[in-house]
Amino acid sequence: MSLGGTVRTARLIAGKDLLVEWRSRVALNQVLPFAAIVMVIFAFALDRYGALPTPGGDRADDTLLQQVAPGLVWLATLFSLLLLVQRTFAVESEDGALDALRAAGVDAGAVFWGKTLALGAQLAVLEALLLGTAIVLYGVEVRWSGAVLIVTTWLAATVGLASVGTLYGGLAAGARGRETLLPLLLLPVVAPVLIGATRAVEAALGIGGAAIADGWPWVGVVSVFAVAFGAGGTLAFGPLIDE
Repeated sequence: MSLGGTVRTARLIAGKDLLVEWRSRVALNQVLPFAAIVMVIFAFALDRYGALPTPGGDRADDTLLQQVAPGLVWLATLFSLLLLVQRTFAVESEDGALDALRAAGVDAGAVFWGKTLALGAQLAVLEALLLGTAIVLYGVEVRWSGAVLIVTTWLAATVGLASVGTLYGGLAAGARGRETLLPLLLLPVVAPVLIGATRAVEAALGIGGAAIADGWPWVGVVSVFAVAFGAGGTLAFGPLIDE
């Protein structure tokens, strides 16, 4: 298949997945509330250390939550990613859509990128909302000087998480106990994204006195991860779902 044909097919598959999600409202009605609840639970879990603001308290009461906010945002994103990936491939497995695409001779690389684009679009919205939740709930202050770093990190991490989620979702889709197998496969692999994205956002927000320049090497780590799994998924997705 030509490059143009691959791009068109990927767009069609992404549109199909997003249309299914738009009609089912699973991400809106289940995943988003789950992510918000996780953020709230994190806040109460840290309250024993004086993390939550108290009436009449001084500014120091907010320090702990503000320092760990970037990591909590990405942890909530990873937990939500598991739900989104399981949902995406459960739909494909139930009606045999993935097998039908392969039987029709649709290029596996186009299928991979179509599903990655759809998953990435959902993750991008989720991450933006979680950052907004951290600003409101944890009192995080965003510096305009770090906006470019935050957006770049957001894009690189979204591509990385979506590509690895699609790849391992396809691997676990036909396996027994896929609900428990997927976290075991996925969470250790995405550790570089969790670490790199957290450090980059910390630098963008100036947490712990970090400078904005300190975040760009971490963005490089996340970008290398995204490129590696994007290329690997393009090559390996077909053999994985054919097995």
